[in-house]
Amino acid sequence: MGRIDWKAGNMIYPVPAALVSCGGCEDEYNLITVSWTGTICTNPPLCYISLRKERLSHEIISREREFVINLSTEETARATDWCGVKSGREFNKFKECGLTALPASHVKAPIVAESPVAVECRVTEIKELGSHDMFLAEVLSVSVDEKYMDPDTGAFDMHAAGLIASAHGKYCGLKKPLGHFGYSIKKKKKKPRHRQRKKRS
Repeated sequence: MGRIDWKAGNMIYPVPAALVSCGGCEDEYNLITVSWTGTICTNPPLCYISLRKERLSHEIISREREFVINLSTEETARATDWCGVKSGREFNKFKECGLTALPASHVKAPIVAESPVAVECRVTEIKELGSHDMFLAEVLSVSVDEKYMDPDTGAFDMHAAGLIASAHGKYCGLKKPLGHFGYSIKKKKKKPRHRQRKKRS
């Protein structure tokens, strides 16, 4: 079978499915579904979101220079979709979706209580790119739901959290991990050899 060339476009999938919360006060709290988001740098911790100019969240974040990236789960998938197709100019999205707004620790924008991971961000630069503007941001804090913490290892169990991704317009659950970072070069442990004792005659 051969390959087919399509016109230039974004076919880098899967991508995150996240609810970005914003607003400087409770009366203007808003949510927007974002898939154009990701990591930029580890040290300092930087990330980005890209929004269309006509969206209400674009207006709010441009003014407040803060937002929170709330990772979505299988349980919040429907709310995540709804917040992507409805406008905050017409609806209170927290109320309509039955989501809970919690105070963040470093920004005015709220955290979505139902999200297992919330990343608090402060905008450092806005880049006008075309259909979308990119909001480059510094990560100020990460809030996680303690019920997904492994009591034995102290690690956060991403798989148990039921995170979802977006792939070509569809929301997809994440399957079991296939490996961990560096597993392809990890040396296998040698099984200890058991020496046989010589029988005395």
